[in-house]
Amino acid sequence: MAQGESAFRHGRFADALASWKEAARLYGLGGDAAQQGQALVSAAQAAQSIGQTKQALQSLELALTLTQQQPDDRRRVSVLAQLGRTYLAGRQLEAAQQYLHQALDLARAQRHEPALATVLNDVGVLRALEANHAEALGFFAESLAAAEASGQPVLAVRTRLNAARSSLLLQQPSRSRDWLDAALDRVQALAPSQDKASALISVGLGYHRLRAALPEYADPLLLRAAGSMQEAAALAERLGDARTLSYALGHLGRFYESERRYEEALPFTRRALFAAQSVDAPESLYRWQWQLGRQLAARDELDEAIVSYRQAVATLQPIRQEIAAAQAEGALSDQEPVRPLFFELADLLLQRSSRTADPTAAERYLLAARDAIEAYKAAELRDYFKDECVDALQARITKSDTLSPTTAVIYPIVFPARLELLVSLPSGWRRIAAPVPAEQVTKEIRAFRRLIEKRTTREYLPHAQQLYDWLVRPLESELRRAGITTLVFVPDGSLRTIPMAALHDGKRFLIAAYAVAVTPGITLTDPHPLDREKIRFLATGITKGVQGFPPLPYVAEEMDSIRALYAGHQLLDQEFVARRMERELRDGRYGIVHIATHGKFSTDVNESFLLTFDGKLTMNQLDRLIGLYRFRDQPIELLTLSACQTGVGDDRAALGLAGVAIKAGARSALATLWFINDEASAALIGEFYRQIRSGAGSKAEALQRAQLKLLGDRVYEHPAYWSPFLLLNNWL
Repeated sequence: MAQGESAFRHGRFADALASWKEAARLYGLGGDAAQQGQALVSAAQAAQSIGQTKQALQSLELALTLTQQQPDDRRRVSVLAQLGRTYLAGRQLEAAQQYLHQALDLARAQRHEPALATVLNDVGVLRALEANHAEALGFFAESLAAAEASGQPVLAVRTRLNAARSSLLLQQPSRSRDWLDAALDRVQALAPSQDKASALISVGLGYHRLRAALPEYADPLLLRAAGSMQEAAALAERLGDARTLSYALGHLGRFYESERRYEEALPFTRRALFAAQSVDAPESLYRWQWQLGRQLAARDELDEAIVSYRQAVATLQPIRQEIAAAQAEGALSDQEPVRPLFFELADLLLQRSSRTADPTAAERYLLAARDAIEAYKAAELRDYFKDECVDALQARITKSDTLSPTTAVIYPIVFPARLELLVSLPSGWRRIAAPVPAEQVTKEIRAFRRLIEKRTTREYLPHAQQLYDWLVRPLESELRRAGITTLVFVPDGSLRTIPMAALHDGKRFLIAAYAVAVTPGITLTDPHPLDREKIRFLATGITKGVQGFPPLPYVAEEMDSIRALYAGHQLLDQEFVARRMERELRDGRYGIVHIATHGKFSTDVNESFLLTFDGKLTMNQLDRLIGLYRFRDQPIELLTLSACQTGVGDDRAALGLAGVAIKAGARSALATLWFINDEASAALIGEFYRQIRSGAGSKAEALQRAQLKLLGDRVYEHPAYWSPFLLLNNWL
């Protein structure tokens, strides 16, 4: 236990974790449940400090079980509080609230002031993560009073820092500065320790953050920020704490970078990088490698910058999921989102390509830029689903850059000041840039998505034409020359929320010229043509109104059209329950699974669901049911989700839609962006399956013909009826 405490105090969290796990094992052998529980709580704290949230939760769940054997409720408070804090780190706010409020009630009942102070601060952080900053401030003030009354000076400092951040978010910069000044005064009174050095870093970041809100005090605030950071660096060096030293030096490098003083920034950044390497701290190392790349790029040292960026990506990949689950005080910390790392690397590679005279070498840089975007997209889906489905898929599929000679893959990449199109054609890679700011692109996308759902107007048309002008018109001559018939889009962000098929050139919709498919990434696509001869079909759905959702009477018509085309089985209404579906999927070898029911894709994967007759099928349950096929020789060829929807402007929900085939272990998915008239849906789905059965062309071409059939019907010609159907992943 003492070894663990010493290692933790010096920032050697991995060593602390190993010592405390061994202590827990030995206490367990000796039958000392109380001390074993304490060792497990300490081990969880160390695991969380290096981003190993899952391991922390396992230790804490075991510790919570051990507290049942003890009469001491104070230990139970400690474990409940730590569990809540760890769920905060994983952004699982519902679970965090449950445990923190249990701990709070128990601490209040016992009048256990030290525990009460800690839990009140954590509840304040929870409220801040929920963007309820006024309520968060109330909890921080209460925590501060309890921390000072119970003699916890470090917690009192941390609570003031949290209050400073919440005050700033409430547009109260002067009040925020008062909190920071008070925190700095209390920090100076602390004994030299890792806690003091970390607090000085937080104070420095707080002052630096405040500069934008108080521009008239920008210079003195910068001096105070740098002073706190230098003091933290000196203290960390004196303590031999290389991990904390790397943060202090790295942030000093960032301060100079923000002033464009790159000559002074670079030495601090390089020292931070060396300190992080010396203690094997990848969670800080990738930040300083990234920062070094930015600073080198600013000096136009592109090759050196690209090397540094690639090192940052390589360092980050093994710990990507842990970094995504930021530290427990995530909303109040300076954790950087990592999306810019991949997109800045892609930007540098595109710049390098444009400066390369040799066409072959230039194309290699374009391909490397594509790979950077693909790496981010795979990581993004891992973060959304919080499991290994992406890795399982990538291990199974055969990667190939060779596509059908009539297919073009389009990567629209939205940078802050421009829109790039990276296009894979049979003749090679092309790059086209347009000087359109990201805000303008997003505004146009939001308007298009909002208006296209209005079935009685053509207000969407100017936006459909503008987006066509940006995304397709620059490629028209190349596409015609190459004889392209299928466009596969790999959209990012808000572009995932719109139907590309409904873009308009002024005379006709895009779908009239091309079959259209969407994939979250080519490296996430299993490119196999459909074996139409051996297809068995499982069709499931609901026609009746259940659980407050309206009936879908035309689902019966969908089922009839399917039965006329394919051999297979049906589960309708009362038969469509998870238990029956699991049995069918376990015992039958189905190539196509059709689910016609209400569904919703949400920002939170845990709130995404498909309605069954007696309940709701979450994405994790879908994974358990259909994901069995992931481990068979033949995965499901096509998963169709009819009558689903994603929220307007909800980019993260659209990410779940894009990844649903991957989650379910299917090669392709057909799903809808919004809920549509179920009569129109039945007509389109029936025609799609007829085209698939005929064997004339790919799944993308089958969808194109089905959409054109509705477009040619005066009742359903508005794109609100036919365009929300997206073919996801494998389009062959």
